[in-house]
Amino acid sequence: MRVRSAALAAAAGAALLLLTAPAAPAAPHDARLAAESVTVDPVGRIAADGSVTLTGTYRCTGGTGPVFVSSSVSQSDPSVRYGVGGTRAVCDGLEHRWANTGTPDQVVLKPGAAQVEATLMELRPMGIVPLPSFHARQTQDVTLTAS
Repeated sequence: MRVRSAALAAAAGAALLLLTAPAAPAAPHDARLAAESVTVDPVGRIAADGSVTLTGTYRCTGGTGPVFVSSSVSQSDPSVRYGVGGTRAVCDGLEHRWANTGTPDQVVLKPGAAQVEATLMELRPMGIVPLPSFHARQTQDVTLTAS
Protein backbone atom coordinates (compact mmCIF):
# COMPACT_ATOMS: atom_id res chain seq x y z
CA MET A 1 0.00 0.00 0.00
CA ARG A 2 2.84 2.34 0.87
CA VAL A 3 4.46 1.85 -2.58
CA ARG A 4 1.18 2.64 -4.32
CA SER A 5 0.77 5.86 -2.27
CA ALA A 6 4.34 6.96 -3.10
CA ALA A 7 3.79 6.30 -6.82
CA LEU A 8 0.51 8.20 -6.73
CA ALA A 9 2.16 11.15 -4.96
CA ALA A 10 5.01 11.20 -7.52
CA ALA A 11 2.54 11.14 -10.43
CA ALA A 12 0.50 13.96 -8.87
CA GLY A 13 3.67 16.03 -8.34
CA ALA A 14 4.75 15.51 -11.97
CA ALA A 15 1.30 16.52 -13.23
CA LEU A 16 1.43 19.66 -11.08
CA LEU A 17 4.85 20.58 -12.50
CA LEU A 18 3.55 20.13 -16.05
CA LEU A 19 0.59 22.39 -15.33
CA THR A 20 2.77 25.19 -13.94
CA ALA A 21 5.45 25.02 -16.67
CA PRO A 22 5.19 27.70 -19.35
CA ALA A 23 3.67 26.45 -22.57
CA ALA A 24 6.01 26.14 -25.51
CA PRO A 25 4.95 28.13 -28.56
CA ALA A 26 3.46 26.07 -31.34
CA ALA A 27 5.81 25.38 -34.21
CA PRO A 28 4.81 27.08 -37.46
CA HIS A 29 3.41 24.82 -40.16
CA ASP A 30 6.47 25.47 -42.32
CA ALA A 31 9.47 26.85 -40.43
CA ARG A 32 11.01 28.15 -43.69
CA LEU A 33 7.99 30.38 -44.33
CA ALA A 34 8.17 31.81 -40.80
CA ALA A 35 11.84 32.72 -41.31
CA GLU A 36 11.29 34.40 -44.69
CA SER A 37 9.58 37.74 -45.24
CA VAL A 38 9.43 40.80 -47.44
CA THR A 39 8.14 44.26 -46.47
CA VAL A 40 7.31 47.43 -48.39
CA ASP A 41 8.04 50.89 -47.00
CA PRO A 42 4.94 53.12 -46.83
CA VAL A 43 6.48 55.85 -49.05
CA GLY A 44 7.83 55.52 -52.61
CA ARG A 45 9.44 58.18 -54.82
CA ILE A 46 8.72 59.43 -58.34
CA ALA A 47 11.56 61.28 -60.09
CA ALA A 48 11.10 64.04 -62.69
CA ASP A 49 11.92 61.53 -65.47
CA GLY A 50 8.98 59.30 -64.38
CA SER A 51 11.09 56.62 -62.72
CA VAL A 52 9.74 55.12 -59.51
CA THR A 53 11.80 53.94 -56.54
CA LEU A 54 10.29 51.48 -54.06
CA THR A 55 12.02 50.17 -50.94
CA GLY A 56 11.58 47.75 -48.06
CA THR A 57 13.23 44.85 -46.26
CA TYR A 58 13.53 41.12 -46.82
CA ARG A 59 14.76 38.02 -45.04
CA CYS A 60 15.35 34.61 -46.63
CA THR A 61 17.15 31.47 -45.62
CA GLY A 62 18.53 30.19 -48.89
CA GLY A 63 17.64 28.22 -51.93
CA THR A 64 19.03 26.17 -54.76
CA GLY A 65 18.80 28.97 -57.34
CA PRO A 66 19.08 32.75 -57.50
CA VAL A 67 16.55 34.70 -55.38
CA PHE A 68 15.16 38.14 -56.28
CA VAL A 69 12.99 40.83 -54.72
CA SER A 70 10.63 42.09 -57.41
CA SER A 71 8.10 44.89 -57.07
CA SER A 72 5.12 46.24 -58.93
CA VAL A 73 2.86 49.26 -58.48
CA SER A 74 -0.73 50.08 -59.35
CA GLN A 75 -2.42 53.41 -58.98
CA SER A 76 -5.69 54.12 -60.76
CA ASP A 77 -6.75 50.54 -61.58
CA PRO A 78 -5.83 47.94 -58.92
CA SER A 79 -6.13 45.12 -61.47
CA VAL A 80 -3.27 46.59 -63.57
CA ARG A 81 0.25 46.42 -62.12
CA TYR A 82 3.46 47.85 -63.50
CA GLY A 83 6.81 46.23 -62.78
CA VAL A 84 9.38 48.35 -60.99
CA GLY A 85 12.78 46.69 -61.14
CA GLY A 86 14.24 43.76 -59.29
CA THR A 87 17.04 43.20 -56.80
CA ARG A 88 19.16 40.10 -56.22
CA ALA A 89 18.61 38.83 -52.67
CA VAL A 90 21.24 37.52 -50.25
CA CYS A 91 19.62 34.59 -48.42
CA ASP A 92 21.62 34.27 -45.22
CA GLY A 93 18.75 34.46 -42.71
CA LEU A 94 19.48 38.12 -41.87
CA GLU A 95 17.25 41.10 -42.62
CA HIS A 96 18.40 43.20 -45.60
CA ARG A 97 17.14 46.36 -47.33
CA TRP A 98 15.98 46.30 -50.94
CA ALA A 99 15.43 49.17 -53.37
CA ASN A 100 14.00 48.82 -56.89
CA THR A 101 13.93 51.62 -59.45
CA GLY A 102 12.24 51.51 -62.83
CA THR A 103 10.15 53.45 -65.30
CA PRO A 104 6.86 51.71 -66.05
CA ASP A 105 6.16 51.53 -69.80
CA GLN A 106 3.25 53.47 -71.27
CA VAL A 107 1.99 54.84 -67.97
CA VAL A 108 2.48 58.04 -66.05
CA LEU A 109 2.29 57.57 -62.30
CA LYS A 110 1.50 60.60 -60.19
CA PRO A 111 2.29 61.52 -56.60
CA GLY A 112 -0.40 60.20 -54.29
CA ALA A 113 -1.91 56.91 -53.17
CA ALA A 114 -0.76 53.66 -54.80
CA GLN A 115 -0.50 49.98 -54.02
CA VAL A 116 2.81 48.11 -54.15
CA GLU A 117 3.38 44.38 -54.20
CA ALA A 118 6.83 42.99 -53.39
CA THR A 119 7.71 39.35 -54.00
CA LEU A 120 10.67 37.30 -52.80
CA MET A 121 11.07 34.73 -55.57
CA GLU A 122 13.62 32.05 -56.37
CA LEU A 123 14.42 30.63 -59.81
CA ARG A 124 14.82 26.92 -58.96
CA PRO A 125 16.63 24.72 -61.44
CA MET A 126 14.13 22.10 -62.69
CA GLY A 127 15.54 20.29 -65.68
CA ILE A 128 16.29 22.64 -68.56
CA VAL A 129 14.13 25.57 -67.44
CA PRO A 130 14.31 27.22 -63.99
CA LEU A 131 10.88 27.51 -62.38
CA PRO A 132 9.76 30.25 -59.98
CA SER A 133 9.34 29.37 -56.33
CA PHE A 134 7.83 32.06 -54.12
CA HIS A 135 9.31 32.57 -50.66
CA ALA A 136 7.28 35.60 -49.48
CA ARG A 137 4.89 38.28 -50.75
CA GLN A 138 3.63 41.57 -49.32
CA THR A 139 1.05 44.03 -50.62
CA GLN A 140 1.15 47.52 -49.12
CA ASP A 141 -0.72 50.78 -49.64
CA VAL A 142 1.92 53.47 -50.17
CA THR A 143 2.18 57.16 -50.89
CA LEU A 144 4.23 58.10 -53.93
CA THR A 145 6.03 61.41 -53.45
CA ALA A 146 7.84 63.59 -55.99
CA SER A 147 11.60 63.62 -55.51
